[in-house]
Amino acid sequence: MLLCLLVGAPLHAQTLRWAPRGDVLSMDPHVSLETTTINVNALIHDGLVEIDAHDRIVPALATSWTVVEPMLWRFKLRRGVRFQDGTPFTADDVVFSIRRAQGPGSKFASFALPLGEVRRVDDETIELRQSAPNPTLLNQLSAVMMMSRVWCQAHGAAEPANLLDKREAYSNRFAIGTGRYALAERQPGVRTVLVRNPAWWGRFEGNVQRVILQPIASDATRTAALLSGDVDFTQDVPPQDADRLAKDPALRLLQLPENRLIYLGLDQYRDELPRSSVKGRNPFKDARVREAFARTIDAEVLQKTIMRGQSQPTGCFSVSRDGCLATAIESPPQPDLALARRLMAQAGYADGFALTLACPNDRYVNDQALCVALGGMLARIGVRVEVEASSKTVYFPKLETFEPGFYLHGLGYAPDDPQLLFDWVAHSRGGPSRKGELNFARFADAEVDRLVDEAGTEMDADRRRAALRAAQQRLNAVHGYLPLHRQMLLWAARAKVHPVITADNRVRVDLIRVD
Repeated sequence: MLLCLLVGAPLHAQTLRWAPRGDVLSMDPHVSLETTTINVNALIHDGLVEIDAHDRIVPALATSWTVVEPMLWRFKLRRGVRFQDGTPFTADDVVFSIRRAQGPGSKFASFALPLGEVRRVDDETIELRQSAPNPTLLNQLSAVMMMSRVWCQAHGAAEPANLLDKREAYSNRFAIGTGRYALAERQPGVRTVLVRNPAWWGRFEGNVQRVILQPIASDATRTAALLSGDVDFTQDVPPQDADRLAKDPALRLLQLPENRLIYLGLDQYRDELPRSSVKGRNPFKDARVREAFARTIDAEVLQKTIMRGQSQPTGCFSVSRDGCLATAIESPPQPDLALARRLMAQAGYADGFALTLACPNDRYVNDQALCVALGGMLARIGVRVEVEASSKTVYFPKLETFEPGFYLHGLGYAPDDPQLLFDWVAHSRGGPSRKGELNFARFADAEVDRLVDEAGTEMDADRRRAALRAAQQRLNAVHGYLPLHRQMLLWAARAKVHPVITADNRVRVDLIRVD
């Protein structure tokens, strides 16, 4: 069905060979919050609105919207849009897609559920009715991709695919959307090929006709492929290779602070910490142990030695400095080994204990090396860390089943508003709102929940900021999570390739020009 998109497309000068660290996890746009997966799916599918390269919410499949009353939004849909198999896009597809994203198998429920009840008014109009005011509705809506109701029902994909299910779901391997590019080939772990959709409703500013995504997990191999010209672009440059690549006249290097927080999660739910030497107890339930860990980790040293300067240490639970509303906690806690040892002794762990730190090895900048360095730091207070590093295809399913009791995680997105991060990670899990979707530590604090819920329905900007600021301060006071740093984006491309780098680390292929 995609052959028509390939006819006449120049496949050489305007081909982009893109090498990320890890592969796309699924072609289903509702099943994974992993960045590369979201990025590629957003090239194939559109939302009703989207966030552009300047961090602005702009129309996409919806051309306009009206707040009819505080809890009722009406959207007019773009006329004449077709899916890549020729099927017309209508309000029925919007109703189907939003309800699908709200369903039990969706990883985007924390975005989709606050949109409220979706209703078709006519072929070109839909309404969203909420049970409470929603100040971040457009941000949430931008994350929900539209799918073809007809295509999904024809291929047994009416519900989101389950990545943990060993049975192969059709929507994990195949996709159609209304987006900029169409899926032409999919070989998981090897390559994914996209071709430009000539029927896309928008305007291309770049000239890329064909994208070949070739995941290369090894930093050394990926850098060598770029230097030799075997690939054209990567957004995963190892910090240790930055100077070398910057001196090569055949390459261009792009750098920008990323809206992404890297942090440690600590299981505070189970009565016994899994894969630790402590039996019958969970040391992370004791705030003194959590503070001892925080006082032992030296984020400045990690920045200099492991990240080679490509990070911004922080003590704030926010993806960007602008989103850290409690400025006093922007700087990480000062290391204090004497205090950390006293706290461990007071909690009954003067001799420390052993535990496992779960970590990906192909997802974040120098992730495995970072975990090893953290283990070395914690050894100073008697904590014996075994680092268990694995590919993101193995690692993230482990998080989904709460296997690790101590883990490295990172989250990033375009808006610097901390609401989404608190909804996903700091809010307790469960309940009709499906908040806490990424709270793999199963952290729960009634005061944090109250403040996050208050901010999520507060339309007054000042009162809303105050609630979020208090939530940030409360989370830090109890050391619910341990923020480490925000990554710096470091992209590299052959000199003929002109990418547009943005703080959300989204590769906007439609803006890329290849000479």
